[in-house]
Amino acid sequence: MALPKTVGYVVVLLVLCTSLENQGYIQCLDVFSQESLSSKTSSIHAREKRQMWTVSTPASLNSMDYEVQAVIRISDVENIRLILATLTFPLQIDNSTEITNTETTTVCSVHTTGYQCTCEESFAWSYNSCINHEACDAIVGDTCGCINGLPADGQYCQSNTTEFRKPGKCGKDGLLHAPLGLYECQLKRADNSIFRQRSNGVFSHKDAPQIQVNPVRQNVKCGTGNVTLRCSVNSPYEVELLESPSAGPGNVITAQFPVPADCTNQDTRKFTCRTKTNPVFEKEIVLELSAEEFVCSHPEFGNGTVGFKAVAQCEDNKVGEKTAVCMANGKFEDRQNNCVLQHIQDLHEQSEDVLLTAGILTIDKARESWDFINGNDTRNSSSMRSNSPPPESVSSILLQSLETITRRLTNDTFNIETPSILLNKTTFNNTFNAHFNSSVEINITEPDGGNTSITVLTFESKHNVLPARDEANSSLNIINGRVVLVQSSTNISNISFTFDIRNNSLVDPKCVFWNFSLFSGLGGWDDEGCMLVPNNDNETVTCNCNHLTSFSILMSPYSRDDPGLAIVTYIGVGISMVSLVICLIIEAVVWRKIRKNNTSYLRHVSIVNIAVSLLTANIWFIIGAAISDAEEKNPPACSAATFFVHFFYLALFFWMLASALLLLYRAVSVFEGGLSKRSMLALGFCLGYGAPLIIATITIAVTAAKGTYIRDTGVCWLNWEPSRTLLAFVIPALLIVVINFMILLVVMYKMLRRRVAGDATQAGEKHVLVVIARSLAVLTPFFGLTWSLGVGTLVDPNNTAIHYSFAFFNSLQGFFILVFGTLLDKKVCASQYSKF
Repeated sequence: MALPKTVGYVVVLLVLCTSLENQGYIQCLDVFSQESLSSKTSSIHAREKRQMWTVSTPASLNSMDYEVQAVIRISDVENIRLILATLTFPLQIDNSTEITNTETTTVCSVHTTGYQCTCEESFAWSYNSCINHEACDAIVGDTCGCINGLPADGQYCQSNTTEFRKPGKCGKDGLLHAPLGLYECQLKRADNSIFRQRSNGVFSHKDAPQIQVNPVRQNVKCGTGNVTLRCSVNSPYEVELLESPSAGPGNVITAQFPVPADCTNQDTRKFTCRTKTNPVFEKEIVLELSAEEFVCSHPEFGNGTVGFKAVAQCEDNKVGEKTAVCMANGKFEDRQNNCVLQHIQDLHEQSEDVLLTAGILTIDKARESWDFINGNDTRNSSSMRSNSPPPESVSSILLQSLETITRRLTNDTFNIETPSILLNKTTFNNTFNAHFNSSVEINITEPDGGNTSITVLTFESKHNVLPARDEANSSLNIINGRVVLVQSSTNISNISFTFDIRNNSLVDPKCVFWNFSLFSGLGGWDDEGCMLVPNNDNETVTCNCNHLTSFSILMSPYSRDDPGLAIVTYIGVGISMVSLVICLIIEAVVWRKIRKNNTSYLRHVSIVNIAVSLLTANIWFIIGAAISDAEEKNPPACSAATFFVHFFYLALFFWMLASALLLLYRAVSVFEGGLSKRSMLALGFCLGYGAPLIIATITIAVTAAKGTYIRDTGVCWLNWEPSRTLLAFVIPALLIVVINFMILLVVMYKMLRRRVAGDATQAGEKHVLVVIARSLAVLTPFFGLTWSLGVGTLVDPNNTAIHYSFAFFNSLQGFFILVFGTLLDKKVCASQYSKF
């Protein structure tokens, strides 16, 4: 059977090869080959025009082949290996195509947790795949041999023994930025198929083409004869004018453009000066034809009408452009010279790469990783021995590296803006005032005199990287403004910052700078030499400092330190707990007498569970308050207390809903028959405790891992900013209040209708329904009002009246349950009086 299987697999390979040609791969390969031999042109982004690579040997490309990735779904992997081992290569397909080799690279099999993919010999998973999909063996040399899961990008194990592969990037533009050496360039299509080219020569570096054109942008009067167009490039390259082929390729070429006599205003002619390279580099000459008389004339900018913006070329060895605008006074004004040396431009582009990389490290998705790293730094520092080297903080080292870069920049004025970081360098000689990224304003009013250069790095999300620890090592601080790094060529002893506040709910601003020496070298925020400047704007914070470094503002979540409010809360909770204990004692005493009537029995079951839920929630509330007030914070214990408070408060509301549903069921159905007592009891417990358990569990599972479950203030309760975790309690509670109101309206209508119609109802059953309706009519709006005030404390945290009102009503919940759930029930009172 081996021979038929071998023939079968060869046929499969033939079909794959034929399909490549049908799908256009052969054409794609031809195009790539032509581009490599500079016979076809392409464009390239300006930022990547830094360097080009050529091969030192004339025959640079001696191999060009396809790499076909085939996925075979088969359980007999060993048989596949044996079949491939019997093949003799190369397998000739036709005169120009042959199969040179086949290898199995990856074997994926079903595992207990999903797929597990293992690499064959001489192949390995990349480092990113090992990290993203959790390696199931050791990561050695940035590779691993096994991962858990199937990569979504279609990548499989790669060869780890090929010597000619070099780290580098071969893009569609053809530029390669990497060390010297031998290379393989792989091009991957959207369907994950790959073809490649290999070099047999060493790549060497040479400067990218620098094109100069003259004129760059100029006004030309109609019918004025010829305009000389000049195009040049540095050696050894050649350029050509696409619109004037007769000028021919060369290092310096010129052409004459005859200006038509019948042209009109707004008539624009463009000429492209392009290199004879692959990839191509090009610049345009723009002539704006005009029938009007010229107002301005200048030897560099030429002639122009009013409002015309002329563009002139830079001097040799410089890149950029010069611009000027023709004014009504006959002069070219508003001149701007943006020409810089080519080496400076290269440094500028490299700086942008550094900023882009640093910016990626500060994005929001990286915050969890930085929290872990900073936490490790702190733990390692606290466990150091006396003879250990000083601790190092990765986040602090990153900031210090950026400070070092800003001190070594050139003295030119420039501005580099990336999505996450803004770098600006400016020279001034009097005062300085500027806004950066519309979020930080810097003002310098007392420089030392003379020309002063200032470098400013404004970070969009540096708060994700740096911990908010200060000298007191408070866990309540939050970086609530942009982090801005300022360096200057001279000594500046008076500088002010105005920061836009990120979160308006935070209070107590503190002006700080990053002190690298705090906490034995880990670094932290320090306020020495900085002071808060009072202002009447709630959206900004102004600081004044007498030195330069990295600055920001620390703020704390709003925490009301009101002894009177604390007294009201604790006394009220005490009254509530005593009332609930009395309620449970009374229920225990009369329990035997209320078992005769099913409806009465189920009502008292609800009251008992409402009382137990609120009593337990109050106990956990006191435990959470003790944890919150402790000097040493314990987030796991605080999270546990928050979970149980959340769960039992929800159980209180869901048992109220169970009471309302019992009332509705008895009011709209025949009193005899229907669901049994056991069935209704089971439904009540599922609703009363099952639903709260599901909500509380999902809430902590979703938010705890992100660190957004409990509040940053240290208070053991559900968080509000930024996760809105508190809504997991507020929405179910207020929704139950609305449902109970609707049920009450339906029940009142049914009961009044039966009374009018003269329907007879058992006296005991009717009494129970009236008691349930009365309890719900009082407790539902009371609980709804209480937690509406709770929401009000979040909306307006500075409102003292709302805080006192919420504390008062919240503390009386147990008392109201005792009064309206137990004491006002005549049957309960009668059973108590009969004992005396």
